[in-house]
Amino acid sequence: MQDLYDTLRWLGISWDEGPLVGGPYGPYIQSERFDLYKQYAEQLVRDGKAYYCYCSPERLEQVRLEQQMSKSEVQGYDRHCRNLGESERAVLEKQGIRPVIRLKVPTEGKTTFTDVLMGDITRRNRDVSPDPVLLKSDGFPTYHLANVIDDHMMGITHIMRAQEWIPSGPLHILLYEAFGWEPPLYCHLPMVMGKDGQKLSKRHGSTSVRDFRSKGYLPEALMNYVSLVGWSYDGQREFFSKKDLEELFSLEKINKAPGVFDYKKLDWFNGQYIRQMGDEALTDMLLPYLVDAGFLTLPLSDEAKQKMASLTPVVKERMKVLADVVELSRFLFEEPTYEDVTLFAAKGVELPVAYDALQRAYEVLKKGFADKKETQLIEEELTELAQQLGVKVNAVFMPIRVALTGSTVSLPLFDSIGLLGQDKTGARIENALAILKRGVV
Repeated sequence: MQDLYDTLRWLGISWDEGPLVGGPYGPYIQSERFDLYKQYAEQLVRDGKAYYCYCSPERLEQVRLEQQMSKSEVQGYDRHCRNLGESERAVLEKQGIRPVIRLKVPTEGKTTFTDVLMGDITRRNRDVSPDPVLLKSDGFPTYHLANVIDDHMMGITHIMRAQEWIPSGPLHILLYEAFGWEPPLYCHLPMVMGKDGQKLSKRHGSTSVRDFRSKGYLPEALMNYVSLVGWSYDGQREFFSKKDLEELFSLEKINKAPGVFDYKKLDWFNGQYIRQMGDEALTDMLLPYLVDAGFLTLPLSDEAKQKMASLTPVVKERMKVLADVVELSRFLFEEPTYEDVTLFAAKGVELPVAYDALQRAYEVLKKGFADKKETQLIEEELTELAQQLGVKVNAVFMPIRVALTGSTVSLPLFDSIGLLGQDKTGARIENALAILKRGVV
């Protein structure tokens, strides 16, 4: 339960009444409402809408096996105790048998309920689960009983649940009718599928809000994207704040077809929301990831604060999730190891050519630093160097990138240089050249 409370708070969703808040319809924990369930279940028995069942688990299992072996059209409880007389029940109760309470489902006729998306849904009563248990012998209610009583007593007007619960709809309507209550409005929501067309599950990726939160998805982005899985306002607009959704969301615009959860699309949304954040607020959200990675310790030193002030606006443009900051900034906090020297060579480039390119590029960088040239001018000179060497630009930039970060994928090259500083940039290139020299000789 605490995880549910924490999730709602993280998403910025508050509730008017309920657990932790209180209100006129409490208690709000089912285990604290057992007396209420018992009261209403017994009321159904008195009204002839339900009955006590004394069947043992062994008998129920035997009935199930016989139905399976005979391939009977009727599967489920055989209503053995439905018409027991007073004297028969008295005998069973003297034996100390604690009964369950079962609903008397009509054996004839049909039951219809209206769904916002699906319209009228009708089932033959003989196809409804035969006389399901409402109250167990230990006093625990089944979902069907607790759900109907709680929703009615708490004034619930709309019920939204998965379409897999449609078969339970007629049963719940029968319960509302047995109590003489007006049922709420139902909206059975379509499934959410993965990109492969299968029901969304952990094999597709994270499915719990806790997982998304730990990876660094923002609540605004997650809420915005999830609201669009199977729903559309006008077929064009994509960005909605929580306030927007409160004003514009309507059940009627939910698509009847299953929604598809696209993790790449969610990443895109999250990146957009990250880029809308102020640098100071974003820095505060990135710090826990860098502390957990062992890169920083709290409280931050003045040097670390300055490093974060420079890092945040750079990584901000490259992150899909907050956790990306760890790999994007690793080169700032750890020395690269260059275990695989082939990384220095861009695709189609021999290692000796990469070594020569790095040597000559280093000369360009050193002169540029010394002459305090603009970044754009140095970049143009490196591009000219590539032409002189007869290679593509990446054949010059790749060995520099790997020398500085130890990776072929990193922040923009000159942003990385700016974050490292000229001295550390020079030291890493010199170290990389020494290692490369051993590899090409």
